[in-house]
Amino acid sequence: MREYGDDVLRMAYLYVKDMHTAEDMFQETFLKVSQKLDTFEGRSSMKTWLLSIAMNTCRDYLKSAYHNKVVPMYDFAEKQLNTKGDFERLERAERQETIKDAVMELPEHYKDVVLCVYFRQLGMEETAQELGVSVGTVKSRLSRAKEKLRVVLERRLSDG
Repeated sequence: MREYGDDVLRMAYLYVKDMHTAEDMFQETFLKVSQKLDTFEGRSSMKTWLLSIAMNTCRDYLKSAYHNKVVPMYDFAEKQLNTKGDFERLERAERQETIKDAVMELPEHYKDVVLCVYFRQLGMEETAQELGVSVGTVKSRLSRAKEKLRVVLERRLSDG
């Protein structure tokens, strides 16, 4: 948990878009890991295995009836902007948030490929194995996902 906890929490946050829920998914992931550790066969790295469990835990949550009926309450804090650097950091953070939101709005099969390749930094073969599809399918989905993202981001970033 010390070695990969930050990665699991980031993955959960990317999926659920709420820090409190991501923390719940983090806990759920490590509960599952502690119960299933004896089933780890070592065919992938421990990090890959953990992130796979985290991804599936988040997917299950997002598909659940609970998630579809309960709206998370967000804590909005006012930001105090004092310097040009503060404005630049805020602008950069907003741009990153726009990109993250665009990725998360992709259909699940595109989103999963993007997260595996760019966030988890898996190779094409590892991504194919992780998602249970062929390498050609991974390449095709990644290409289509990037095109969809390009169109959406060009529109969003030019509007903002």
